[in-house]
Amino acid sequence: MRTVHYTTRAAQALRKHRNRAAQIMAKVSAYAADPASLANNVTPLKGEEAKRLRVGDFRVIFTETEADVTILDIGPRGSIYD
Repeated sequence: MRTVHYTTRAAQALRKHRNRAAQIMAKVSAYAADPASLANNVTPLKGEEAKRLRVGDFRVIFTETEADVTILDIGPRGSIYD
């Protein structure tokens, strides 16, 4: 299982969206444990090395290596890409 790291910005977003934080963190942990299980919800972002994970109406922007998943930002679908 890979280690999940949250940036300061991502941690602030989780606190801001407290009602969905448990659901978002569960999906991130599930992806870190088995990326193939959520492969249909993950797409690479164009022009960047980051990827996005869809969790309902929220998007989780992250980068990954063999050992780590680093969560860069979390937010609603409409404003996360700004």
